[in-house]
Amino acid sequence: MSEEPLQELREKIEQTDREIVRLLNERAAVSIEIGKAKRAEGRDVYDPSREAMVYRHLETLNDGILSEAALRGVFREILSASRFLQTPTTVAFLGPEASFSHQAALAHFGGGIAAIPTATIPEVFDEAERGKQRWGIVPVENSAEGSVKTTLDKLISTPLTIRAEVYLRVRHCLLTGGDDMDALRKIYSHPQALAQCQVWLRTNLPGVPLIEVESTAGAARRVREDKRGAAVASILAAEVYGLNILAEGIEDNPANTTRFLVIGPKPGKAGGGITGRDKTSILFGTPHVPGALQRALTPFAEAGLNLMRIESFPMRDRMWEYLFFADFAGHLAEEKTQECLRELRNRTAFLKVLGSYPRGEDLP
Repeated sequence: MSEEPLQELREKIEQTDREIVRLLNERAAVSIEIGKAKRAEGRDVYDPSREAMVYRHLETLNDGILSEAALRGVFREILSASRFLQTPTTVAFLGPEASFSHQAALAHFGGGIAAIPTATIPEVFDEAERGKQRWGIVPVENSAEGSVKTTLDKLISTPLTIRAEVYLRVRHCLLTGGDDMDALRKIYSHPQALAQCQVWLRTNLPGVPLIEVESTAGAARRVREDKRGAAVASILAAEVYGLNILAEGIEDNPANTTRFLVIGPKPGKAGGGITGRDKTSILFGTPHVPGALQRALTPFAEAGLNLMRIESFPMRDRMWEYLFFADFAGHLAEEKTQECLRELRNRTAFLKVLGSYPRGEDLP
């Protein structure tokens, strides 16, 4: 292509960019007014149900060449910036910085947040319960490792509700401060991450010692100064700690996915509405009598509600006592859900509704 047609195309891009910037600022001004109206009516600035409907509406408008994922990524940051203009969003997560929980927070809320790292999952709950941070994000299950027991334990007693869910693909990279894989003499990472990449590490770095550390992000911090060491960590860790990516996607199971829950106060006025693609999570316990679990599950079938997940787990302070954590398709505001839960309450020894929220986006 000659320089003249290329210059014409660049000028067209510049004109388009000017119009995009003008419209973004116009949208931002309207967003500020929306924030004022929300505060006057006692509504939360962050409303995941509303945002889910915005994304769905955008999909109906998209008749161009941009993929739905690309369009969603662009508007995630637009919505994030809009929220920040209305009221800064604070989110507690299981740290340190560049952890997978941090990635999940950014993937859901966008970059326009104050992300606050904590040392433990209970501290995430504590930060949100005490109002120090408005929201928290915690891992609840992994497709390879199963449930996160600490999160389930905290859901029993917390006054917070589940407001959204996030699915994050666990992608590992080999990071280093240098650029020579042959020079590596140590590999640092969390034990779980090392286990998830053992085939690749054994094949490509045979005999190199694997050093277990407290987190993948902690491993990345260590190798900033160790030119002969490498870390198994995320792309975000490479960005945060200024490391080179020697290899990407080194996990043995590329489908490995972690589900996270966004926790926060109960929805305010008009928040947490029905989107048509919702999920409700509950905890319940049954009496110690034959057929108790079967009786508890019958109302779901009778109401035509799809039970998406059910899992038993032991209660920490009661020996041989178990609760069930369950997800089903539907929303608390729907009559059939209310009927099901009324009947379930009559058939269980304990029932706690954890929240209704938009279902997380399916990963490709």
